[in-house]
Amino acid sequence: MRGVTILKAEDDKTKTLNSHTLMAYTGEAGDTVQFAEYIQANVQLYGMRNNSSWQLSPSAVASFIRRELARSLRSRNPYNVNLLVGGFDTTTNKPHLYWLDYLASQASLPYAAHGYAQYYCLSILDKHHHPDIPLERGIELMRMCRDELNKRLPIDFKGLLVKVITAKGIEVIEL
Repeated sequence: MRGVTILKAEDDKTKTLNSHTLMAYTGEAGDTVQFAEYIQANVQLYGMRNNSSWQLSPSAVASFIRRELARSLRSRNPYNVNLLVGGFDTTTNKPHLYWLDYLASQASLPYAAHGYAQYYCLSILDKHHHPDIPLERGIELMRMCRDELNKRLPIDFKGLLVKVITAKGIEVIEL
């Protein structure tokens, strides 16, 4: 063991919202799971009510989540969650990534990282990312981030669960 803290190897902090949209969450333990399941259920309910073959775009999902975070912020028990919402818009054939925080701020980003990993990975992504990056180069960047986390993160690092969102849908890949 290299670090004081040990991570759970099978912990997945993502929720599939629809066939082309994924949400990664972090924050207080009870808030994150409850809020993520609430959002997942409501996005899926919207799809069932309107037309099961037509799904919300990633930007519409991010706007819905932002509205729910703003509503909870005005309540007595606000959710303490930070989110990354990524997806592939099948109408425009473009990928989208949104960052949302517990204060209901929303920003569109070309790349992002959560938690302590951001301190190590964002510099790599700053240096090597470009707007027209192919999937293979993106996977190579993820390997570079994983290697950096293995070297520098002061915990017993168990690895990454990598999910890729393409026009075909969401798939898990091995690094």
